[in-house]
Amino acid sequence: MSPTVLRRGRYRFFFFSREEPRRHVHVQSPDGEAKFWLEPAIALAQNAGLSARELRAVQHLIEERADELHIAWNRHFGP
Repeated sequence: MSPTVLRRGRYRFFFFSREEPRRHVHVQSPDGEAKFWLEPAIALAQNAGLSARELRAVQHLIEERADELHIAWNRHFGP
């Protein structure tokens, strides 16, 4: 299961239910997919197809919505 936790423009932000315990979010667009760590700091973990410009835009969205993403993580996985 991979619940969508946020949609912004062409980007879908989601979690994989059975993955590592460190907080992170996956981002998908028509051009590719990336994974960002949410802790200890927001940082790119993996990228497959997104341009540097898209990665900057996505990281900015994650930084703006960090509280919302942490709340969604806690709802899905528990605190």
